[in-house]
Parts: sequence; C-alpha cells; structure tokens
Amino acid sequence: MLVGEQPGDEEDKAGLPFVGLAGRVLDEALEAAGIDRLDVYVTNVVKHFKHLIKGWRRWHKKPSKRDIDACRAWIEKEIEVVRPEVLVCLGATAAQALLGPSVRVTVDRGRDLPTSLAPHALVTIHPSAVLRQPTSDDRRQALHELTADLKRAAAHLSLHPRP
Repeated sequence: MLVGEQPGDEEDKAGLPFVGLAGRVLDEALEAAGIDRLDVYVTNVVKHFKHLIKGWRRWHKKPSKRDIDACRAWIEKEIEVVRPEVLVCLGATAAQALLGPSVRVTVDRGRDLPTSLAPHALVTIHPSAVLRQPTSDDRRQALHELTADLKRAAAHLSLHPRP
C-alpha cells in the first residue's frame, strides 16, 4: 500500500490518485523497482485537493492537521480493508499522519518502522519531490533513491498471498 499526501489538481479532477506528473514518476520508480502498479493499492491521507486559486490555476497548499483529521476515518478504513503487508508513506505529510509527528523522511527513509498498521512500514520521498529538483542530475538521483526505497519495501513482501 502506497500512501501520499493529497490529490493534486489532475488527480482531483480525475478522482484517482497519482495520475498526473507525480503519478508518472511513481510509475517509473515502481517499474524500475520491479513492482507492478496493479499489485499496489495507492491512496492519499487527505482525500481532497487543498489549494489556492491564482489567476486561472489551482496551486497546491499543504493540508493542515484539521484536513488530515477530517479524512482520518477514510484512510483508517482503507488500511483495515486492504490489510497491507507493507505500508509505504510517500512524503512527510503521509508519514507523520500515519506513523507519528516525530517521523522525518530525511532521517527515517528506507527503514522498517514500527507500527500497528502493517507488519512493515517505510517512508520515502513523495514523487513530486523528484519533479522539484533543480537539475536533471538531481532529478535522476532523487528518482534513483525513490526506486531504491521501493525495492526495500518490495523485499518485505512474502511470496505467499495473505488469506
């Protein structure tokens, strides 16, 4: 199970998670990690696109604790139904919402973290962080690190499906 922050503009309009630019980055990292996206449940902690309107565009605005709390019942139900063997939090908002406020992507990324939500939990960067890198070399390195974290997550999967 992969959990991001909130839908972006394209995702909000489509009603599906990770279908925009960040979704394409995620797809590339999943493929490079040997993970079929159809085998992964993908969602967000916050279910609505929090934004500011500037001119004709809707600009991303970080969700507040109130936004996260308002959507908590949905993400908890998704985790209950999916029963993920591995929970991967994409970015700080998802990580802190699900694993606690002390979790830091820069410190905890790629490590198996304790939680009652799943047998294994990891945090990594959000795919949009790859897009925000200033140079192509930086973007390539960030994508490589995201892929490596997804490979670590895949290594925790058992060869036998859960009942």
